[in-house]
Amino acid sequence: MKIVFWLCGALVVYAQLGYGVLLALLAKLLPAKQARVGAPVAAGDAEGAEAALPSVTVIVAAYQEESVIAEKVANLRALDYPADRLEIVVACDGSPDATPQRARDAGADTVLELPRGGKIRAQDAGVRIARGRIVAFSDANAFWQPDALRKLVAPFEGAPEVGYVCGQVAFVNEGGTNQEGLYWRYEMALRGLESRLASVTGGNGAIYATRREAYIEVDPIMGHDLSFPFNMVKRGWRALYAADARATEKMVPSIEGEFARKRRMMTHGWPIVLHGGMLDPTGYGPLYGTMIASHRLLRYATPFLHAALLSTSVVLARRGRPYALALAAQLLILAAAALARAVPARPLLVARYYVLSTAALGAGLFDVLRAPTEAGWEPPEGTR
Repeated sequence: MKIVFWLCGALVVYAQLGYGVLLALLAKLLPAKQARVGAPVAAGDAEGAEAALPSVTVIVAAYQEESVIAEKVANLRALDYPADRLEIVVACDGSPDATPQRARDAGADTVLELPRGGKIRAQDAGVRIARGRIVAFSDANAFWQPDALRKLVAPFEGAPEVGYVCGQVAFVNEGGTNQEGLYWRYEMALRGLESRLASVTGGNGAIYATRREAYIEVDPIMGHDLSFPFNMVKRGWRALYAADARATEKMVPSIEGEFARKRRMMTHGWPIVLHGGMLDPTGYGPLYGTMIASHRLLRYATPFLHAALLSTSVVLARRGRPYALALAAQLLILAAAALARAVPARPLLVARYYVLSTAALGAGLFDVLRAPTEAGWEPPEGTR
């Protein structure tokens, strides 16, 4: 019982904090992994720099997005990127509303009206008709900064081993916060260190891109955010993070809504972990394998580690001060999380966010084991 207590406690601390410390130490001890770049464009040669920009197709998979799709297309049209090298494709996944027509009216180059098959199959269809050397992806409610596309494609140029690049998304909500920003800033810091040392272990749907020849058609229930980076590495590509390629996305307005969003996301994430190839270390180097084990596998195991830690703390509380203190700390966090709905003080809200976001991982696995995951998706409430 004591071995289980100390082991689970150590793994929780490592998964949430120790991994970040390890990456920071490695970043100081190891040289940054540089991309194999070709000959640079001469300094001050603006025309040469413009000519070197690759053709890009930006694909937006959309389902019931009539309220935001026109603004999204306008946002992409306004990017600081040569118009003759930018193609915008809106792939409508059986949208029952006016999304297709509004996308056409807003100036999308191509609007695909597809039968309902899920986001991944809509993206696959967009890639098949794309004309760009690079295929980039974004959500309908994510809005890019003017220079975001230039920053997103920059790591590909002259670096033939780079197959995937994700940018940075900031979650915004004028009505308040669900505490997601606190977690996300830490996540972005980890992603930057992973990219510097090897490759990232996860991405985001708001802003990312691949070489057209590196694009992978995955199972329609397995999202790109989690399945692309490690699969790219297995195929010999690097998967990088471009922190200066920025986008914003409206966050779910409540912690409870964020719990539901993360639970839904993990119904697509757990199949990737369990039978999508993540557990197979073939193609991972020692460092990247450690990153996958630490950032993905241990992180997703935290609800079960917490459950084991709490149960052993209850049994061992009378056998020593460390166990009693550990039990008290866990009960205090749970009490703070419960109290946060009545007393929305920041420390209590952070506790509630941590408890519910951790529970969402376990709830997602329960959903996967209970019923097959569907490929279709619905926009989270309050994010449009």
